[in-house]
Amino acid sequence: MSLRDEILAADDLPREPLVVKEWGKTVWVRTLSGTERDAFEASNVRQKGKATEFHRANLRARLAVLVVCDADGKRLFSDEDATALGRKSGAALDRIFDLANRLNRLSEQTQEDAEKNCESGQNAPSTSA
Repeated sequence: MSLRDEILAADDLPREPLVVKEWGKTVWVRTLSGTERDAFEASNVRQKGKATEFHRANLRARLAVLVVCDADGKRLFSDEDATALGRKSGAALDRIFDLANRLNRLSEQTQEDAEKNCESGQNAPSTSA
């Protein structure tokens, strides 16, 4: 197998279990692929006329639907579940969000970069971690 094939075949999206006591369940939280992360970051930027703003609405649930999975890494929720999931416990969503941030190396700096880009009129957030 070539080095290229080995890299493409590598399971490089780790996941960790998380007990969600509010739901009485253990779920897994996974790492996003590069494509998923870029799409998530892009979804946080909204164009309003000539201005660009950081879209925070339902942020925790929008990330949770992408990262909550079963032990095999299969997503439990579809993108369309974000609104319904957003109605669930904020504390539960916070814990999922915190673990997803750690696994995906998302940070306050990423959010700050996106907001600065909005203020400066750029149309896309930074992908720096």
